[in-house]
Amino acid sequence: MPKGSNQKLKLSYLCKIMQEKTDDEHSLTLQQIMHELEEEGITAERKSLYDDFAVMNDKLGIEVIKEQIGRETFYHVGSREFELAEVKLLIEAIQSSKFITKNKSTRLIKKMKTFVSEYQAKQLQRQVYVNDRIKNMNESIYYTVDGIHTAIEQNKQIKFQYCVWNTNKELVPKKDGAFYKVSPWFLAMEDENYYLVAYDSEAGKIKHYRVDKMLKIGITDDLREGKELFKNFDMGEYVVENFSMFHGEKRRVHIEFPDDKVSIFIDRFGKDVTIRPAENGRSFVAVDVAVSQQFFGWVFGLGADVKITSPEDVVADYKKQIEEQLKGYCGE
Repeated sequence: MPKGSNQKLKLSYLCKIMQEKTDDEHSLTLQQIMHELEEEGITAERKSLYDDFAVMNDKLGIEVIKEQIGRETFYHVGSREFELAEVKLLIEAIQSSKFITKNKSTRLIKKMKTFVSEYQAKQLQRQVYVNDRIKNMNESIYYTVDGIHTAIEQNKQIKFQYCVWNTNKELVPKKDGAFYKVSPWFLAMEDENYYLVAYDSEAGKIKHYRVDKMLKIGITDDLREGKELFKNFDMGEYVVENFSMFHGEKRRVHIEFPDDKVSIFIDRFGKDVTIRPAENGRSFVAVDVAVSQQFFGWVFGLGADVKITSPEDVVADYKKQIEEQLKGYCGE
């Protein structure tokens, strides 16, 4: 590469060098910076670098810190768009997120490393571990989410195939591949899964769909419907009422539990849930939930000292579910 052929890109390369090769623990002298620029075919004088540092500080928002150590002067980038601790936090969120596939997680983490120096990136690499066993298998989810957002912005309905997993671990379209057509209104996340909350005009009601099970999404020319139903819509309340996005009849249910399990109910229903004292170190809550097998399964998983106390028909249904489960093991 002829010397000086990239001269017009000097400031761009200087920003790149400083951001990649310096941080609070690693600095460069002017001579080292000039050498790095020469490797890119760029010549630089000391005075011009001073001017460039001023532009980086004042115009580009890249803080360049000057530090005198003995007889030598060193320069490094100080504050960044993302601090190292913030990048670590974001990477941990990507790693633990179920709806982001392993391949996408790897690509996102690679991009996140560009926000720190190459030395800090090596620190990050030591913490990176992507467990593909818990990762969503539908790579197209990102395009589906983008398509849904676009449809909402354009006030248009969408069509898609809705799928279920078969025993071969393949997504198979329901209704023999027929397309669903709905009016999208909100996206919600529950238990690390994305859900579309939409209005189904054919059924005349609000429904929800797992986004990772939606395939071949398309935006139609038809305007969205169901606006009146969503005028005062409370997404938080909807998620609680539908209890982890499973269908069921909404009921006010009373649950009694030992006081040492109160955090479970606050985590599940929020700090605004009303908790009242019972007897012998126990309390109870009254919550609106979608009564379903999934709800019963959640209560059962909390242990025998957690009980549904009312309404009576819900208690009876819960006991029946337990009895049916026991029959399966007793061979009756």
